Formats: sequence, structure tokens, C-alpha cells
Amino acid sequence: MTIKPLIILPDPILRQTSKPVETVDDRVKRLADDMLETMYDAPGIGLAAIQVGEPLRLLVIDVSKEEEDRAPQVFMNPQILAASDTRSVYEEGCLSIPDYYAE
Repeated sequence: MTIKPLIILPDPILRQTSKPVETVDDRVKRLADDMLETMYDAPGIGLAAIQVGEPLRLLVIDVSKEEEDRAPQVFMNPQILAASDTRSVYEEGCLSIPDYYAE
């Protein structure tokens, strides 16, 4: 696996529209593995392909606690199909906007 350089705001690459993943081939699998390695190295809990310069609808997350075993998840062509009316507040950051956090 390879740690990829993160694209940082205001780089215009981050404003590109990502394309759907058409085929889950070796290239896409390798990209997902590289994204996980990059995310863990940062460290972060989520990373979209566009954040490493790949305009694909692909993202990786791992929200496990530090003391737990890693539980990576890979999402291709994600869609929000439903939402809850319940609201929660958490601190959130973005690897492409370093040192900025908000609730």
C-alpha cells in the first residue's frame, strides 16, 4: 500500500465532480487500500478519493475506537436514501482542511 499526498483546500481539484465507479478492478481495489493507508497515517477516520486527487465516487472510513481492532469500510457510489430526524453534535474535521474543527 502507498501513502498518497492529500489535496489541501483551496486546490480546485476538490471542486471537481467525481465520476461513478464503473468496475471494481485491481486499480480500484489498490486505490481503496492506498486511501485506507493514507487515512490511518494522517490520522483520520474518513477519506474521499477526490482528497487524494482521484475524481471517483469512492470513500473509506474507520470509526472504530483506538483500543479496538480496525474496522475499515469502503463505499463505492454511495447514496443517502433516508435520514433521521434525530440530531447529534460531534466535533468534525477534514483532512483537506488542516487544523480546522467544528461542531
